[in-house]
Amino acid sequence: MNLVYNVKDKPKFGQLIVFAIQQLLAIMAATIAVPAIVGNGMTASAALFGAGVGTIVYQLFTKFRSPVFLGSSFAFISSMLAAFAGATSMSLGYLGLILGALFAGLVYVVIAIVVKVAGVKWISKLMPPVVIGPTVALIGLSLAGAAVNDVFSYGPQDANGAFIMSANAWVSVICALVTLAVVVICSVYGKKMAKLIPFIIGILAGYVVGLIFTVIGIATENPALMIVDFAPFKALVADGVNLSTFIALPEFTFLEALKGVGDFQWSYVATIAVAYVPVAFVVFAEHIADHKNLSSIIGQELLEEPGLHRTLLGDGVGSFVGAVFGGCPNTTYGESVGCVAITRNASVVTITTTAIMAILVSFISPFVAFLDSIPGCVMGGVCITLYGFIAVSGLKMIQKVDLEDNANLFTASVILITGIGGMAMAIGKVTITAIACALILGILTNIILHKKN
Repeated sequence: MNLVYNVKDKPKFGQLIVFAIQQLLAIMAATIAVPAIVGNGMTASAALFGAGVGTIVYQLFTKFRSPVFLGSSFAFISSMLAAFAGATSMSLGYLGLILGALFAGLVYVVIAIVVKVAGVKWISKLMPPVVIGPTVALIGLSLAGAAVNDVFSYGPQDANGAFIMSANAWVSVICALVTLAVVVICSVYGKKMAKLIPFIIGILAGYVVGLIFTVIGIATENPALMIVDFAPFKALVADGVNLSTFIALPEFTFLEALKGVGDFQWSYVATIAVAYVPVAFVVFAEHIADHKNLSSIIGQELLEEPGLHRTLLGDGVGSFVGAVFGGCPNTTYGESVGCVAITRNASVVTITTTAIMAILVSFISPFVAFLDSIPGCVMGGVCITLYGFIAVSGLKMIQKVDLEDNANLFTASVILITGIGGMAMAIGKVTITAIACALILGILTNIILHKKN
């Protein structure tokens, strides 16, 4: 891929700010969704702050050579819920979030040490293109349902799961398609800046269409047209206009966790370890897939330089630091990788600026409110392109694989079918994701069939 900005390039200041905002919008929905799902008082602003800090830590460990943003990990949601379920108080639950992230980070540190000693060639043999390609494709395909659900986020479903095209659904689809169309047109036919910031233009276009429908809905008293939620803005002035209306300190995890020290029990530590450690090994597999995908996009093998041991340390330590502030363990984001691929902007300076911006905006109440008010259908239109690019990037990895060879054909088939089919397994309190299960089966299939050859 011909990049407009390579890893070490630095865009002009004005462009840099716009590019950073675009990256922020690309990773925003998923980053703030995790604390919303887990609940228990966790906040979007703290998660944003933690993601920004975690990304900077990752960049430091990788010597600013890996252009990807770290955001809240969905893989650890069940672990986070277990931390609260096994706690005797809410504060102890917050302490459990930090302990869990520490355990997960230590897993990454141990693997990084092994990689440093043994090198990465064994990983390339264990996960050749015929294995890693379909796995990367699965990362995008597994998110397809989430994108489509966002597109129809304001429409009901029938008993068979089909979306009923009510007035809500039509408005939702129109906003999503406008967003999608603007993103695609800007990416393909845009000139200069328009080609580099298709997501910002697309989101703003979809938001404006949503506002028009909402205004019409308010004027005609038709709730079906009101898809822009003004509640986040109303919350800012609920107690009158004051300093917190404009600037507010995020509710950092460690502040609440300190209150739970008095409730600490060693048995709780065991509960946290069981909930987090196995998941860390699962996320390791996805870490490899993300970095292989990113490597193919930027034309540089990240597992060699700066090295897998550095990316693992950056991910593990960055995840822990992020959880100290935001409660959520972080992980490299496919949305960020997709943004790099579509805009052809692999500048690490852009990623670092995005991280700093995430930290700053977590204090700015109106901006957080605006992000919260973006309709899900608008983000659905964006995510169709982001997730699609991830899937296609994986398929491109197997272009040179000889699929006439049945060993390769069956390996790819096993991964795709088990992954798309959703072959996730819950073993006790640990959930092995469909992607992880597919990757494990693919590795075993590849080893057995090629050993026979």
